[in-house]
Amino acid sequence: MDTYSLLREIADSWVLLGMFGFFLGAAIWAFLPSQRQAREDASMIPFRDEKPRKSCTGTCADCSAAKLKGELNV
Repeated sequence: MDTYSLLREIADSWVLLGMFGFFLGAAIWAFLPSQRQAREDASMIPFRDEKPRKSCTGTCADCSAAKLKGELNV
């Protein structure tokens, strides 16, 4: 058996099995209950730099929201 065939057999069986084991371990670790805070923190990444929106009361004289509310209530 030449070197290529030996390495090919090892890669086809044991390395594949090792990679699957690593994937399975990483997936289990990621969904452990102790990782909940890390998952929530990662899910909020797109919203970190957003400024909070001002709530409109509709009391301004030139408020377009107040005009829109009036049109909807008619």
